[in-house]
Amino acid sequence: MKTMTEKEAIGESPLNQLVQKDSDFKTMIVDYVGFKTEELTKNNEITVEMIVAVMADEFPEFLLAVAEENWIRGYRQALHDVDEGRKIIEEHNIQQGSENVSEC
Repeated sequence: MKTMTEKEAIGESPLNQLVQKDSDFKTMIVDYVGFKTEELTKNNEITVEMIVAVMADEFPEFLLAVAEENWIRGYRQALHDVDEGRKIIEEHNIQQGSENVSEC
């Protein structure tokens, strides 16, 4: 059996994706990040990770707001999943109990 690496399991990280200039806003961001990192003049390729790094340096309030919202949504989803799991277990236990009673 072949051992799978984390990268193979989850695929390519979105942070390593190249950003295409397919809108005015993306063009502005890519050009700015390229200017700030001097990467655009080297190979004309800007990744999502480069944009995140520049945003963290230039506009940390924005990234903090996104991270907080993401954390809150994840936390809510986890609580919802726990509640649903409990309901499933309770329903299963009730069904098992009624099956045991009917066998008597």
